[in-house]
Amino acid sequence: MAARQEFRGLKGLKKQRRIQVIALAFVALAVATGLIGYAMKDGINFFRTPSEVAAMPPGPDEVFRIGGLVEEGSVKRGEGTTVSFRVTDTNASVPVEFTGVLPDLFAEGEGMVALGQMQGGTFVASEVLAKHDETYMPKEVIDALKDQGMYVDPKAKPES
Repeated sequence: MAARQEFRGLKGLKKQRRIQVIALAFVALAVATGLIGYAMKDGINFFRTPSEVAAMPPGPDEVFRIGGLVEEGSVKRGEGTTVSFRVTDTNASVPVEFTGVLPDLFAEGEGMVALGQMQGGTFVASEVLAKHDETYMPKEVIDALKDQGMYVDPKAKPES
């Protein structure tokens, strides 16, 4: 009988140990997930259209990507390599300022995506990306233009 009680005691101890190991594994997983999220927080940049920026202005410290079409007649060259222009999704436009060398294919009326942050109503870009061939437009820009009903597929054959 004493052996039977001792066996039950060991069985309960094994079950308790198993529960502790599982709980510890969940805690370790939660900590690891939190650390990965914290480490990646600076590497995640959300994409916004000019309409989204106008509707819900981001905070001054928030780094994000903005994309759309370079508004016709808005490109102004400043001192040195500073360039200002407006990016639009045809519903709203946002002024952009960039200091640096623009991509060769950057042009008015063409798609672009910029990385940076808002400062006093102007998007100050640290990086500007432009299309890389005649038909390319960033996926985010295409999706935003489709949502606005303004996207025309350049590969589509015109209706006769």
